[in-house]
Amino acid sequence: MEDNREWMYEGRIVNGMFSNEWGDKVDEFVEFALRHPECVNGGTAIRCPCTLVKCQNKKFLNVETVKVHLYRNGFVPNYYVWIYHGEKQVHQRCSSSVRVSVSETDQMVSDNMNHTTYHRMVCDAAGPEFNPDEEPNAEARNFYDMIRAGDKPVYEGNSKHTQLSAAVRMLEIKCRHRCSQAWFDDMSNFIQELLPQDNLMPLDFYSTKKLVRGLRLPVQVIHCCVNNCMIYWGDDSDLNSCKKFGLARYKQKVRGSGNRLYIRKLKVPYKKMHYFPITPRLQRLYASTATANEMRWHSEHHMEDDKMCHPSDAPAWNILMAV
Repeated sequence: MEDNREWMYEGRIVNGMFSNEWGDKVDEFVEFALRHPECVNGGTAIRCPCTLVKCQNKKFLNVETVKVHLYRNGFVPNYYVWIYHGEKQVHQRCSSSVRVSVSETDQMVSDNMNHTTYHRMVCDAAGPEFNPDEEPNAEARNFYDMIRAGDKPVYEGNSKHTQLSAAVRMLEIKCRHRCSQAWFDDMSNFIQELLPQDNLMPLDFYSTKKLVRGLRLPVQVIHCCVNNCMIYWGDDSDLNSCKKFGLARYKQKVRGSGNRLYIRKLKVPYKKMHYFPITPRLQRLYASTATANEMRWHSEHHMEDDKMCHPSDAPAWNILMAV
């Protein structure tokens, strides 16, 4: 498919009539979508990308109805990358505010490279504040390392997985099946025995996490009382025992009995919780080309037939936003 898709929003109507050339492009779009069975429902239905509130890549319709909707309403804004219709490559840059420069020694990304889904994931993780023109710091270096890992196949001749995609898939399997770190290390060692000797598969859990560390979102670990009656946070962060029951915050440093005594070098809490700050997660959703339109939908959509379909359609919403 061609890179320039300005036709989607230009030339639909010429001299008061629908353009035949624009219609041919729509036919090409529909044919492209039908070539990707994973995006087709029932063999003939695809997501309708027109501007109607009930559509906008959410509702499956038969292809003829989709064409009628597109003629009548046009494409949903900024849908240059057909991610809901099987497109696996990004023809645009990762973000209008993310610019990746390439040096002779660090040929990581070029303007004409074919970005995979994992390239897009890395670019989303970099965020709009990423500035490659500055001297690379640790965070920028992580970004470049992941871009490289997204280009390299796990071993020569493999076209299904890159070093990055294999690492992410292994972590996804570990989380989905709640596997231990020991299982992960053993499975990684077994995979090493199956692959060619010069493969790029991470060797263990530590090296896998190190490879994808730039994708992570911040998390805060907060200690809790063993009875769940309080958390050691804020003014209580320096306490060593529960305010209500007086129970110890940390496990005993000495454990065992008789001649087999062990001394802990670090303070280990009896219980802890993980807090995931919401702000950076919302920023990631707004930065992603795959979800940014959905995040802005409440502000950009238009009411259909004066029917309220979202709280943002009500007058009270404007009062709330003005507060």
